[in-house]
Amino acid sequence: MLELFPSEAPSPLFFENKLSSQGYRRIAGIDEAGRGPLAGPVVAAAVILPSTFDLPGLDDSKKLSAKLRDKLFPQIRMQAADYGIGLAHAFEIDRLNILQATLLAMRRAVARLKFPADYLLVDGITPVPLPLAQKTLKKGDSRSLSIAAASVLAKVVRDRLMITYDSRFPGYGFAGHKGYGSAAHREAIAKMGPTPLHRGSFRGVKEYL
Repeated sequence: MLELFPSEAPSPLFFENKLSSQGYRRIAGIDEAGRGPLAGPVVAAAVILPSTFDLPGLDDSKKLSAKLRDKLFPQIRMQAADYGIGLAHAFEIDRLNILQATLLAMRRAVARLKFPADYLLVDGITPVPLPLAQKTLKKGDSRSLSIAAASVLAKVVRDRLMITYDSRFPGYGFAGHKGYGSAAHREAIAKMGPTPLHRGSFRGVKEYL
């Protein structure tokens, strides 16, 4: 039974293999990037790994260098049995709150899979509001390779978006800090005011609306 999963998985494919032995065939790892920044979307990814793959170095995206994430990004997309990307934009974050917007991005990522998942492994402690069997995993990006793959896709997609936004909104330094609340970013907001990318409900932005 799923309730008997140990708190510490003995291998990074423990959960996937356990679920496969129970008859699940399309097990999607779910993770997000961008809950904390002052600007930009929150991006979620859903990844279904095949029974065999070759992704050396795959781990929680926060533990990987940008260079290794960029190397893994096309490999994950090529080798994955399926994947989907979902976004929730700043105005949705302000309207819903960051948790609900994150769950919306996750739902959108699952909906972008070419074929439906039959089980979700979700990073964190909050289930995705979908009628699918699922398990939440604290620090799941370090405990499940499916979630780790999702974390890399979400992080790379978000970083690349913020780099493109840098040219659209010069002076804020989005290409460098990716929307996080660095001192330089906070100074730019104070000097120039928020952009449509900024989360007006977040401290550090709402003071300047």
